[in-house]
Amino acid sequence: MAVSNAPRQDRRILEITREQVRRFGASRLTLVSVAEEAGMTHANIYRYFASKLALCDALTADWMREVEGRLGAVVDSPDPADDKLERLLLELMRVHRRHLTSEPELYALLINAYAENRLVARQHRARIGQLIEQILDDGISTQVFQMTSKERALGLVFDLCYRFLHPQAVGMDRTIPEKAVESRHATAARAVVIALKARLG
Repeated sequence: MAVSNAPRQDRRILEITREQVRRFGASRLTLVSVAEEAGMTHANIYRYFASKLALCDALTADWMREVEGRLGAVVDSPDPADDKLERLLLELMRVHRRHLTSEPELYALLINAYAENRLVARQHRARIGQLIEQILDDGISTQVFQMTSKERALGLVFDLCYRFLHPQAVGMDRTIPEKAVESRHATAARAVVIALKARLG
């Protein structure tokens, strides 16, 4: 019975944590407050999460999986590789900006994870890299992209779009109007596609 209930309890704890981080910020989050709202003892929380940091990272990973799922749908679409790459880059930028403005306390957890290069950040970065690589493989095999070194192509994508995709850089641009940021990123994403088609880099 305990085994079957564990995932449901795990989900309940994450939902409570998300709401408390939204309301009070991560700095005021405590395992005691989460336990009280979940109707369990403080000690019982440790059956699911080893520490407050582990709980915050699990929350970050949870909404990152939602993002990765949406991006995966772009990768799996039947569209040409150049179109898919541009759409993926734009969608990822919009997701970052949306969370920065509408979920600032949750986004702060991601910024912190990246700043400290924690596992949750490395895993998300790797997953984004894998999704982009799938598009690059498609583009190279269909000769949509003329740059045949996938490693160099991937480097080009991240170099040109770093400012719009890296959480810390996104956070530093929070005072720039969203439409201005989107316009600039659209230009950067288009420049990536043009470079890949022209064998630049």
